[in-house]
Amino acid sequence: MRFATAWFVLAAGLLSGAPVPAAETTAAPAAAIEAAIANPDRPEADRTQDERRRPRDLLEFAGVAPGMRVFDAFSAGGYYTELLSRVVGERGEVIAYNNAAYARFAAKGIATRYTAERLPNVRQLTVEVEELDLAPRSLDAVFFVMSYHDLYWRPLDRSWPPTDPAQMLRKLHAGLKAGGVVIVQDHVAMAGGDTAAVVDRLHRIDPAVVRRDFKAAGFVLEAESPMLAHPDDDHTKQVFDPDIRGRTDQFVFKFRRPGP
Repeated sequence: MRFATAWFVLAAGLLSGAPVPAAETTAAPAAAIEAAIANPDRPEADRTQDERRRPRDLLEFAGVAPGMRVFDAFSAGGYYTELLSRVVGERGEVIAYNNAAYARFAAKGIATRYTAERLPNVRQLTVEVEELDLAPRSLDAVFFVMSYHDLYWRPLDRSWPPTDPAQMLRKLHAGLKAGGVVIVQDHVAMAGGDTAAVVDRLHRIDPAVVRRDFKAAGFVLEAESPMLAHPDDDHTKQVFDPDIRGRTDQFVFKFRRPGP
């Protein structure tokens, strides 16, 4: 009832031209996030992940709201793409970005996720980083969920094309509106060492490397959250190790593109 009331007050204020109290305007995104998570059309396989992934906390931390245009980087099977789609609503849009390697890896999940146009405000985009072309200042937010480290991945079998993190961040910086945000959630690696080697061996990344990359690209670190911290993880195991999978220590950063 509280969320329904908030939506009613917000809509009435907009239609009448009357100012809407700040407390009510902040309730609208929270209501949209709550409704997205509770939506009965979400796949059951997604719901089983909610407890460990804490989507409510992450989406609220990001400040996602109806009407936004969001870029889900290396979205794979689309767990967060679906939630973002439902939060931004019919006036918003989500770009589900993958390169060819990611799209092959997640082909079954992608086919199931988007069957029968069940998420009509999602635009799938599959190109290499070098070919990524975003309209200037068109995005409100970008998400890297357990995927930023893959910009540094250099597997020996060459199943993943070499990518340039700096190039990716330049493109995202240009594509974001002034004040737009980038959320990075990833597995913590110990400080030091060769980043590509650590990523190849463990699929983790040193948070200091991420902060360095974004600062060099012109972003400002606005906030970080311990919501997915797991102190028992000693950062030495590969993230797919059964002893630690689903319980890795993860950092969550929010970077902002300064204006104007």
